[in-house]
Amino acid sequence: MNPSRLLSQIVVKIATTPFPKFIQCFINKMYIKIYKIDMNEFIPEDPCEYKTLNELFIRNKKFIEFYEGEDIIISPSDSEVIAEGEIENNLVYQIKGKKYSIEELIPYKTDLNGGYFINLYLSPSDYHRYHVPIDMEIIKATYVPGTLKPVKPSVLEREIVFPKNKRVVLKCKNSKNRCFYFVAVGAMIVGKIVMNFDERLSKDYDEITTFEYNEPIKLKKGDELGRFEFGSSILLFFGKDNFKYLNQKDYVEVGDILGEIY
Repeated sequence: MNPSRLLSQIVVKIATTPFPKFIQCFINKMYIKIYKIDMNEFIPEDPCEYKTLNELFIRNKKFIEFYEGEDIIISPSDSEVIAEGEIENNLVYQIKGKKYSIEELIPYKTDLNGGYFINLYLSPSDYHRYHVPIDMEIIKATYVPGTLKPVKPSVLEREIVFPKNKRVVLKCKNSKNRCFYFVAVGAMIVGKIVMNFDERLSKDYDEITTFEYNEPIKLKKGDELGRFEFGSSILLFFGKDNFKYLNQKDYVEVGDILGEIY
């Protein structure tokens, strides 16, 4: 077994084990203190009410506000924007100075050259449920097996990680019938990538596995799409001449405006 996957399984086992309440309360409070989490934003607020560390990790937000204009793309998560820009020669930045080919990441032909990409990094302190960025239909979902290397920026600056890590690729269509891609990338300690619309994607497969939907999965902006169990990344890819980037912040919250389609 890959060492990173073995470590992930060990930590996930610990995180999903309910310890006696006084011990669990101490663990949860230490986690909140270390990562400076404001529990006033979540339900329940009391860290001692979470029976496992994993329950705390996938906590629910009280409120999610977003701009409802049908052409606006919102951030699917609380995250740091670590890279964004135009797709040139089918190459994108993982982070400044580190390029890779889209063909290495998405295991089938796409028509993204000349389009736009956005990389979102979710740290261990972030809310780890992710939401639908715009009214959309999911045409197909592809599970790609891989390693579970860390995706924090300091690691991404040293080596190419995204095309090597475990990931789930969603091919989507927006209201203007334009295709875009939502890629959930696993990371060190991520035991599971959950997509709420299809439980099969939560399993681990030994080879690339694709699920095509004869009747597309229709989802509304702001709906909960899924979750990570521990820190990870979300990558968004838009085709040529159909997306404009509007965000000016280094850190975005779920619901913040990223851009618009046209």
